[in-house]
Amino acid sequence: MNNTTSRDNQSKKKSGAEADRQPEHLCPVSGKCGRCQWIKMPYKEQLKQKEKWVRELLKPYCKMEAIIGMEEPAHYRHKVQAVFGEDRRHQIISGIYKEETHTIVPMDSCLIENQKADAIIVSIRELAKSFKIRPYNEDTGYGLLRHVLVRVGYTTGEIMVVLVLASPVMPSKNNFVKALRKLHPEVSAIVVNVNPRGSGKVLGDREQVIFGKGYIEDVMYGKTFRIFPRSFYRVNPAQAEKLYKKALEYAGLSGKEVVLDAYCGSGTIGIIAASYAKQVIGVDIRGDAIRDARENARINGIKNIWFHHNDAGELMSEMGKQNEKADVIFMEPPGNGSSEAFLSAAARLCPSKVIYISCNPQTLVRDIISLQKKGYQAVRGAACDMLAFTKNAEICVELRRK
Repeated sequence: MNNTTSRDNQSKKKSGAEADRQPEHLCPVSGKCGRCQWIKMPYKEQLKQKEKWVRELLKPYCKMEAIIGMEEPAHYRHKVQAVFGEDRRHQIISGIYKEETHTIVPMDSCLIENQKADAIIVSIRELAKSFKIRPYNEDTGYGLLRHVLVRVGYTTGEIMVVLVLASPVMPSKNNFVKALRKLHPEVSAIVVNVNPRGSGKVLGDREQVIFGKGYIEDVMYGKTFRIFPRSFYRVNPAQAEKLYKKALEYAGLSGKEVVLDAYCGSGTIGIIAASYAKQVIGVDIRGDAIRDARENARINGIKNIWFHHNDAGELMSEMGKQNEKADVIFMEPPGNGSSEAFLSAAARLCPSKVIYISCNPQTLVRDIISLQKKGYQAVRGAACDMLAFTKNAEICVELRRK
């Protein structure tokens, strides 16, 4: 860990303690943004409320353990993005969209975002003025700079900056890189991402590396992961490691199991589990995610894991037709949960355990009920607080075959 990261961690501890005492005084835009619904609630009370909510919701299905809270609840987001625009005086502003609108709330810092990332975004805003780079205007279609994405390695301190532009032509880009790195020499990768469409997506499909290797690396659970602009890697890596530790505890791997990592993303939990299993199969419908996962397996020297670019339900159906089995299935679906077809295909593989990681307790309950009808019983679970000052809670549940 470099000195910058160490200083950031010390600052984080101080900020975390302050956040627990008087969070509403640390965010000047909390009333406008809407992202932190519990900004005025002390962190210990937030944990109590989340634990109570999850316990009541899952009480009919399984026993819930104590919630896994953060040691330092402030500045935990290591993936930070800002939208750029103009105010009424045509001055460049940067910030986030007000909840459920496209109105930009200008801000320089945020209670839940990495402080170094926030500082870099402010510097880019000032440099954009110097280099006469205009922000993109959604109404007129004119302008260049749409968003800035900053990703910070939690353990490595490496930083990647992604400039999301409406056009691939960036004037004086080499001088811009020099100016930014003079202000922030810790930046190790700068990428231009081109998004010419007026869609809701932040990132487009085209990228050009203008400094560094085009990625950063981070370490989780002793494994190295490369993070590209579009990589799925948890915004709160410290809590993600605790969450995956709980998932592995529930899985109880002995080295003899065949493990299926559905919705594998960049392969994090599958690669971590590979050290404790006989074989791991990862599957994801996104081609760029599978590319990242294969690269992560390669750099960690993992030989007993295979990744498939496919729909997880279809892959499991094909495995079932071939009379193939999986001893443990890790599933980490999006907020809308899994489909009935997916759950049926999973049950046909007859795993002894299903480890379900959910970001939406309501759809988790729905899927638990479906799996109960297919011969699986939820036996225990734990909530993990990934997003302090919000109402969100991540839940890991162990289901066993009856």
